[in-house]
Amino acid sequence: MTKLQHFGWFLARGFGPHGWGHPYLDWNYRWTNPDLYQESARALEQAGFDLVIIEDAPSLGSADTIDLRVRHAFGGPKLDPLLLAPYLFAATRHLGIAPTVNPAAYLPYTAARQFATLQHLSGHRLGLNVVTDTGSARHFGTAAQLGHDAAYDRAEEWLAGIRDLWRSWDDGALLEDTATGRYADGTRLRTVRHRGEHFGFDGPLNAVPFTDGEPSIVSPGGSGRGLGFAGANSDVQLALAPLDEASITAYRGRIHDAARAAGRSPDDIKVLFAIQPVIVSSPEEADRLVAASAHPDEAALTLIAQRQSSDLETDLTALDLDKPLDVGIFGDHVSQGSIRRLIGGHDASAPLRQVLAAHARLGRLSDGSGFVGTAAELADRIEELGTWGNDGVLLWGDLHPVTVHRMLDELVPILRRRGILRSEYTGGGLASNLAAF
Repeated sequence: MTKLQHFGWFLARGFGPHGWGHPYLDWNYRWTNPDLYQESARALEQAGFDLVIIEDAPSLGSADTIDLRVRHAFGGPKLDPLLLAPYLFAATRHLGIAPTVNPAAYLPYTAARQFATLQHLSGHRLGLNVVTDTGSARHFGTAAQLGHDAAYDRAEEWLAGIRDLWRSWDDGALLEDTATGRYADGTRLRTVRHRGEHFGFDGPLNAVPFTDGEPSIVSPGGSGRGLGFAGANSDVQLALAPLDEASITAYRGRIHDAARAAGRSPDDIKVLFAIQPVIVSSPEEADRLVAASAHPDEAALTLIAQRQSSDLETDLTALDLDKPLDVGIFGDHVSQGSIRRLIGGHDASAPLRQVLAAHARLGRLSDGSGFVGTAAELADRIEELGTWGNDGVLLWGDLHPVTVHRMLDELVPILRRRGILRSEYTGGGLASNLAAF
């Protein structure tokens, strides 16, 4: 049965050089100017999207890999997405904005106050994509880099402390009573004294309570510890998984089990699966693109190696493509999930050329082998996900007007006619829109 689904946009490049390496660079937008992002955000709101999630990586990596990240602007430079958010809020009325934040970069009291400020200024539309990137640790102090699970422990302490500060104004503390001239009741403010393993701070927070919910928490982690964090803390899970019924059902089951283990309802978390579609004008054009991708040339393999090198902070372009990939070349800071995504279903004996070629190959929406197809075929796929109980999808791409319109111009009317995409907002902020269905 067709049902409404939630839609988000994942800005995978982050607040970086949009248009670089693409023909639409000649539209002459400046990526450091907010106009580019504001125009795209207005289009997404017109389309009925719930939120935009903005990726970020504060670090350019190690000295040995910086050139890999900046040479083709795959991994940097990037400006701070938290400071882009106010410009997007100013251009819209309903769209939620979720910049990526790293607990290592923000002391809890400062974070609680800044996030509270944006929540109020935006009409309660702030989201926070909480990541535990440990490779950036050296930029924020001299403490030893934490391991994977320990970084999640710190993130949970950080978020719990921030929430304690947000809630340090008890019910009835804010009076705003013009008859008596009394603004607030200080006896109803809690001091909050936090002394934890990673942070120490005191409250109460110097900010007024929220009227339409706290900022919504987004999490992207797919490890067991990451799913546990999501179950306990998140309102939206950025999900990466094969889009077949068994994989989706299993993934959602793990998230829901984690929510129950934390004493929450599975309905508290919206699981949004990321899709990076290639929309074409006809099934014949889709077939042509898929066929052409089956035998990638050296230039295509080099481009993929460059992109993967940036993400993995490891120069794959210097390796022999005809020899197996030694996973021992990756440092401890490299995400195991990123390594698994690179290798895919290949065994240890597969030559690197074969591994990279698999990333070059495209598949068809119509048969479930990939994401190339017409707008109607993409709508079919999204509708099918809904019949499996899915909450919604995140479309993955640059936040550039050309990209947004290329993906949505035909898709939005089809989704609305099928009753899959909202045509109006409930009001009340991001949390309210997420809870609407």
